[in-house]
Amino acid sequence: MSSSERPTGLIAKSGIELLTFGTPNGHKASIILEELKAAYGKEYVYQSINIMQNIQKEPWYTKYSPNGRIPAIVDHDRNDFSVFEGAAILSYLTRHYDPEHKFSFEDADDLSRCEQWVAWQTGGLGPMQGQANHFYRLAKERIPYPTQRYVGESERLYGVLDIQLADRDYLVGPGRGKYSIADIASFGWVNVAYFAGVDLAKFPNVERWWKSIVARPAVKKGLAVPGESRIVNEAYQKRLKEEEGFKEAEDKLKDLGDKAKEQYNYKFASP
Repeated sequence: MSSSERPTGLIAKSGIELLTFGTPNGHKASIILEELKAAYGKEYVYQSINIMQNIQKEPWYTKYSPNGRIPAIVDHDRNDFSVFEGAAILSYLTRHYDPEHKFSFEDADDLSRCEQWVAWQTGGLGPMQGQANHFYRLAKERIPYPTQRYVGESERLYGVLDIQLADRDYLVGPGRGKYSIADIASFGWVNVAYFAGVDLAKFPNVERWWKSIVARPAVKKGLAVPGESRIVNEAYQKRLKEEEGFKEAEDKLKDLGDKAKEQYNYKFASP
């Protein structure tokens, strides 16, 4: 359930209300909510907070997200308790609404490992790939140094993931691991790898992991909240084949990125 009008305040009286947009951080929240819905029947409503219109800066919204960023949730069943920041939302929702630990951990050591990988994403993968997005693709002025710096650091972090997943299906858990919020946290960013100039095929263990997660029905539903994204990997690959002029434009970006790396003698290494 969602509202199609421009948001000006909350719309629900019970359950979880998600305030979000179609970004890697926004997808963390919508994916875990769809997983909880599939596993336990936990319903939620959402509103689209269009960051291009600066809705996230409006006073009614910053009441729930003081940093003026998406996503945020309001839990109407717990005295309208609000949570902002994707990692905090993942922890909150599994703490209160995942009693069987289907997406979280009861074992203290695995819980710590999960927290470590979520912290790794919030402190490393997200910020670095976000800067790569900007300098590789969005900046009006093409500056070689930050382009190769942030794309290169994103690649290094993908290398860290690739090493962790060498003999595992998921990041945390006994044996080959268990799908959890540790995976959801990083998945949202890996799911827009190509947009940031990172070739996912160069990291085969990460690509295998990404394919297994993106195939999950709840993940597909979560990625469609609040609307289908044109920058996720599957859409990007489709646009390369079908959208006139898109491949040519992408080839030019890649050439600029490669020249920036060459100019500063970039050499991939991980960790």
